[in-house]
Amino acid sequence: MPTVSGTLSGSLTAESVFFAMQVTREDLNPCTVQLSIVCTTEQVTEAFDKALKTIAKEVRLPGFRPGHAPKHMVEKMVDERELFNQAAEELINRTYPKAVESQKLQPDTGVRPSVELTELDRGGKKASYTAKVPLPPKIELAEYKGLAASKPPMEVTNEEIEFQITELRKKQGSREAITDRTAQEGDYAVVNIKIDGEAGEGKNFMVVLGQSFAGLDGALAGMSAEEMKSVTLEFPDNFGEQAWAGKKKKAQVTLNSISAIKMPDLDEAFAKSVQTESVDDLKARMKDSIVAAKDQMVRDMLQDQLLENLRTSSKIEVSDNMWEALANQRLGEIQNQQAQQGKTLEQYAEENGMTMDGFVQAWREQAKVHVERAMVVREIFAKEKLQITNEELNQELFFMAQEFQVEPMELLEFMRKNDSLQELHFRSISRKVTNFLIDNANLTEGEAPAKPAKAAKATKAKADDAPAKEEKPKKAPAKKKAE
Repeated sequence: MPTVSGTLSGSLTAESVFFAMQVTREDLNPCTVQLSIVCTTEQVTEAFDKALKTIAKEVRLPGFRPGHAPKHMVEKMVDERELFNQAAEELINRTYPKAVESQKLQPDTGVRPSVELTELDRGGKKASYTAKVPLPPKIELAEYKGLAASKPPMEVTNEEIEFQITELRKKQGSREAITDRTAQEGDYAVVNIKIDGEAGEGKNFMVVLGQSFAGLDGALAGMSAEEMKSVTLEFPDNFGEQAWAGKKKKAQVTLNSISAIKMPDLDEAFAKSVQTESVDDLKARMKDSIVAAKDQMVRDMLQDQLLENLRTSSKIEVSDNMWEALANQRLGEIQNQQAQQGKTLEQYAEENGMTMDGFVQAWREQAKVHVERAMVVREIFAKEKLQITNEELNQELFFMAQEFQVEPMELLEFMRKNDSLQELHFRSISRKVTNFLIDNANLTEGEAPAKPAKAAKATKAKADDAPAKEEKPKKAPAKKKAE
């Protein structure tokens, strides 16, 4: 990329001395310019002086009004790190706008620049930093009407209905010990595993047959309670006992106990317990729930197909700042979630079969895709002169509240406090644009979804749509535990 160097200079008057600095420009891409800025000794001195005056306003010294104590007395009471942080802020706030102006740039005011301080030396009166300046995005949309997409069939089978009703019965079932048969898939088992050559009595685990790992599932199938056998197990990489994870070991396996879920009978009493009138009514409502779930799944599939088609066929340029900020936000959220579980981000990446560098890069790439899709959505919304009504905003708030499992007014108050109401507005825009694209698409019948859709509770109607997820809130309210 071309590089341009220049110096902002002038007579060193009280007004102009602060703006004499060296600026080097590098165009990273059509929407991102990196400026390397070297400040003058006068700028560094003035930044520290102003920082000290700002901090001094909060310092209380006997006999002096706030902000009027002698400089040498205040400085002894100021934390050095706080002083340097304040000086850096003063320096950047005063020099960055002039650096941008010197290069005749017109930044995207809706996106923050990213700044990295490379040097701040008070004694040597030296300071330098780099700033990524975001420019407005550029987009040339491909034709977005009549896009081709494959829509899976929507039939609901009796097997799907029976499966969901069985899952509902399991939730109301009770676990009972099994003594009259051997272990089989779906049973709960308490098993002791003792590695050959290791001291002690082994370790106990509770597993569900068919859901642990192949070697253990195979060993337990057909065993009776209190039976033991010697087997060689290949433990998966994510096995809970870290000393065994990813290793092949000979072990003694003892099936301490077996239990299974005893489900209530599918009769009128059960139907009434889930707030339906009869078994037939339960099946009808379950079918409606599956249809609603499939509708949402199909809509999500179509949205992905259509937006990805448009993203790859259109010419889109966005500033690095946009997608880097989104990637950093999401990585920060994941890091906090893992910290609450006592794990690091590196451990989380390893659990998912990735190096830390690969994990970060994957999120950066995904963030760029999300930002580019968001640009497509906004461009179509503007070109088609679409509008969002208050009713649509209220509906979107209801959908988001369902997603986060909180009350709508609680979510609204949260977004107001966190200045994230724009997320509600964007989701409404995204839904509007997605519906527009689907209505104008050339849809063909494709293959059915690989897995049956999960139905909503039989006692509640499921919403026809869920919020589009091109952008995420800065933070979400903590989800309430399911009752």
